[in-house]
Amino acid sequence: RADLMVAGAVNRADDLFIHQGFTALGALSPTGRSRPFHAEADGLIPAEGAALVALRRLEDAHRDGDRILGVIRGIGLCNDGRGRGLLVPSQEGQVRALRAAYAAAELSPSDVSLVECHATGTGVGDAVEIRALAEVCAGRSEPLPIGSLKANLGHLITGAGAAGLLKVLGAFRAGVRPPTPSVDSMTPVLDGTPLRVLRAAEPWNDPSPRRAAISAFGFGGNNAHLIVEESSAKL
Repeated sequence: RADLMVAGAVNRADDLFIHQGFTALGALSPTGRSRPFHAEADGLIPAEGAALVALRRLEDAHRDGDRILGVIRGIGLCNDGRGRGLLVPSQEGQVRALRAAYAAAELSPSDVSLVECHATGTGVGDAVEIRALAEVCAGRSEPLPIGSLKANLGHLITGAGAAGLLKVLGAFRAGVRPPTPSVDSMTPVLDGTPLRVLRAAEPWNDPSPRRAAISAFGFGGNNAHLIVEESSAKL
């Protein structure tokens, strides 16, 4: 309904409040290391920043000659409702959001060649997300590359999802799938799944258009999964 929208988030919460709060919840890394997918991951590291994108109708952007960084194909949203607690993620809820996004996009998980995971570096949270993604992606002929920006920046809290989207858009432009650092020892939860963590940059040579997905799973079971692809010259 709108001709132009700016979407995203800013995170600049009080540092002491954030550290005390996450420590009380048992979510803050006592070693001070953000290590999504690592066998010894022990919690998240909060970060601050802002990430914003401009949204337009695709036909309007083509008509006006805008530089299009990516095209949203599908969005899946859900809430776990009554769960086991504020910080306890639900595999069933995450699966529901993922499947809703692929249904909206009229695509299958095999059509995506990169997933920017929510993965915060907490043992329970990463494990649930890996199992949910593996359930939805079961049957892939090739392993699905995954990563998490939180290994580079820490957890931007309210801005985490938008920051992950910027990472994917930058990867489109560079034609490179970016690595996730500090994963010298993988969590055993990945064993037997159709997922592989990107530990080194690699050329993204998929047939056009490249497609990726971004997950954001928040407090209280707020689950979001976004599918985005490169823009083509034609509608």
